Amino acid sequence: MDNRQAIGSWLSGPRAAAEEMGADFGHRGERLGLPEEGPGSMAPLGRRFGALFIDWTLCMVIAYGLIARGDQAVAGNWAVALLFVISVLTVGTVGSTPGKRLLGLRVISVDGERLGFGRVIVRSVLLCLALPALIWDRDGRGLHDRLSRAVQVRV
Repeated sequence: MDNRQAIGSWLSGPRAAAEEMGADFGHRGERLGLPEEGPGSMAPLGRRFGALFIDWTLCMVIAYGLIARGDQAVAGNWAVALLFVISVLTVGTVGSTPGKRLLGLRVISVDGERLGFGRVIVRSVLLCLALPALIWDRDGRGLHDRLSRAVQVRV
C-alpha cells in the first residue's frame, strides 16, 4: 500500500476507509427509515451547528444584557440555564428551538412522533453538558439524541 493512500484513509476517517474497501453503509438516517434527501431527511451537521450557534448567541445576549448586567463570567452560567429552558420549552412544544426554526430543522422521536416531555428534558440536559452532543453515531446523531431516542430532521 502506498503511504499516501494510508495517510489519506487515516485523515478521512474509518468510514471513508471502509467505503473505499467496498463497504456500503447507505445514507445517513437509512437505518431509521428516513429519506435520503428533502423534508424528513437527516439534518446536515452544518445546519445543526448553525442552529446551536444561533440559540447560544440568543441566550448569551439575553443573559449578558438582562440578567448578568454586563458581567461576562455570570452571563455564561446564565446562558447555559437559558439554553436549557429554551430547549425544553420550544422543543417540547413546537419541536424546534429558534435557531432550528430559522434553519428549517425539527427534533422528532425516532418513530416520527413529537418528542415527549421526559425525553425533551433528558435531551436538553445532555445538550447543556456539551460532551454528549459531540459524540456521534454513523447516522450523525449526537449521543444526546441517541439517549433521548430523538432525531433532527429537515422541515
